[in-house]
Amino acid sequence: MTTGTFNIGRLGERAGVNIETIRYYEKIGLLPEPGRTAAGYRQYGEDHLRRLSFIRKGRDLGFSIEAIRALLRLAEHPEQPCEDADRLASAHLAEVERKIEELGRLRDALSEMAHCCAGTVAECRIIDALAS
Repeated sequence: MTTGTFNIGRLGERAGVNIETIRYYEKIGLLPEPGRTAAGYRQYGEDHLRRLSFIRKGRDLGFSIEAIRALLRLAEHPEQPCEDADRLASAHLAEVERKIEELGRLRDALSEMAHCCAGTVAECRIIDALAS
């Protein structure tokens, strides 16, 4: 292979993404299909690596596939104002904060349940709460 091109395994290693995920991103149109060698093997370039790294970082931050798709569209127009990107990030932040609150309530409920057991399973509030 020439410099700047690599197979799907190497692309995955460099971007920190598994091969099945790369194929999935190609299938749903997040990652453009690569060229092929004469033998039919996928051949990726630096643009694929940059785009895949962008997608992985977005997923690591918890952005949905659709939000990443929108961010990729925005990234293709660097001269545009970034209000849409800010709006996407703000909406995602609000969702993360909502989930954190929900997890806090879940933690409190589990903590209360976990520290109340004394006696037999028949008297266990944990088992009772799950069974009801």
